[in-house]
Amino acid sequence: MEQPLITLEGIQKAFYTDEVETHALHEINIEIARGEYVAIAGPSGCGKSTLLSILGLLDTPTAGRYVLDGQPVAGLSAAARARVRNRQIGFIFQSFNLIGDLSVYENVELPLVYAGVKDRRAQVTAALERVGMSHRAKHLPSQLSGGQQQRVAVARAVCTKPLIVLADEPTGNLDSTNGAAVMELLRELHHDGATICMVTHDVGYSSHAQRTIRLFDGRLVDETTARDGSGSEAAQHLPYGVLAAAG
Repeated sequence: MEQPLITLEGIQKAFYTDEVETHALHEINIEIARGEYVAIAGPSGCGKSTLLSILGLLDTPTAGRYVLDGQPVAGLSAAARARVRNRQIGFIFQSFNLIGDLSVYENVELPLVYAGVKDRRAQVTAALERVGMSHRAKHLPSQLSGGQQQRVAVARAVCTKPLIVLADEPTGNLDSTNGAAVMELLRELHHDGATICMVTHDVGYSSHAQRTIRLFDGRLVDETTARDGSGSEAAQHLPYGVLAAAG
């Protein structure tokens, strides 16, 4: 059996101030297969974005073990972690995070610049064409609608052809039409072989995934798998005792 692309074992995350210790994640154990589409769902403040930040090497756990593509993450230097983020992981954020004084083309090109890719035009052009934004290549983000900005953010995330696409509430700032368009782009990326991990609080959007992992108060309380394996109504659940323990 092929080893999981992502393995989390006993992941915990705590934040400390002078007077308060806040636990964001408690004993998270997850395996994600190469090419899987996983939704991480739950109410606001349940630890979804914290978990995604750890998956994306933007944050480190307080305790536990994270193995990415066979490599324990704890053994990576800061420079190695940055290379992994740049070359193997694509990020899509709710707030788009486009750089305002760069053109659409330059925003999408940026990860390739950081990666030291010399011949970038073909990859940038292909990414923009994929999301239907090649005609806006010379525009600034401020000249685009919210839906257009998110499509540019998707193009930036996939221009390096990453192993993993991490999407944090990618439809959160969009109307239903543009939200549906972004979800279709994620579906196409998954169809082409990308591993998708998407944070969402929307049950409708989580149903697009093959598997949904639900968090509550920093604990994994429920896990469901689509009946047809492609993102339809879920069928398999963790035992009730797990749910009750979180209660």
